[in-house]
Amino acid sequence: MGGTTGSARLRTAVTGGERDFLPGMRQAWLLPLYDPITRLAGVGRVHRRLLDQAALRPGQRVLEIGCGTGNLLLAAKRAQPEAVVVGLDPDLAALARAHRKARRRGLTVQLDRGHAEELPYADDGMDVVLSSFMLHHVPADQRDAAVREVLRVLRPGGALHLVDVGGSDDRGHRHRFTREHAVEDAPELLARAGFRDVAATGTHVHRLFGAYTLYRATG
Repeated sequence: MGGTTGSARLRTAVTGGERDFLPGMRQAWLLPLYDPITRLAGVGRVHRRLLDQAALRPGQRVLEIGCGTGNLLLAAKRAQPEAVVVGLDPDLAALARAHRKARRRGLTVQLDRGHAEELPYADDGMDVVLSSFMLHHVPADQRDAAVREVLRVLRPGGALHLVDVGGSDDRGHRHRFTREHAVEDAPELLARAGFRDVAATGTHVHRLFGAYTLYRATG
C-alpha cells in the first residue's frame, strides 16, 4: 500500500461549515517554520513513543486528529504500511503540505479537512485514533464534544493514544509553556466521555515545552 508513487487523497469540504481554529504555530504565517522547528525540537522522538505505544497492526483503520503537516501521520504509515491511515485537520495550508510530503515519499494516506468537535466519519469506523499535542488547541468548552466524537468513531474495543502538554519535571517544577497550555484533566475528560481503561502511560520532560504525558484509553 505504500508504493513508489503514492496516492495521497485530500478532501477539502468541511462538515458543519467554516469556523475559527488555532493554527499549529498559533499564527498562519509561521506555518513554513513548523516542520523545521519541530524537527530541531526532536518532536519525532515523541511521535515514536506514541507509535510504540499504539503498536499498529495490518488492516487497522487509523485516524490522526489534528494531523497538521503530517509528521505523525506519515510516521504511522511508514511504521505499518498495511494500515489504512487517515488524517484530519482544519488548516487547509497544513494539509496541502502533508499531501505533498506523502506524494514525495510514495505513501498512500487520506487527508480530510475538518474539526475535532464534528468528525466527518461514520460511527465505529476506526480501530485506532492518534492525537499529538492537539487537545490543548481545542477551546476548553469544546473539549468534551471533541472527546465524545473520538469515542463515537472508534469501534468498540478500539484505542485512543494521546500525547499532550502536562505534568511536571523530576523536581516537581512546571515549565512556563506547561503551565499555560497543560491539559491536566485529560483522564477526567476521557472517562466522562465513556472511555474505559484510561491510563497515563508516561510523563517526559522536553527541553523547550516542558513536561508532556502520554495516555491510552479504550473505546
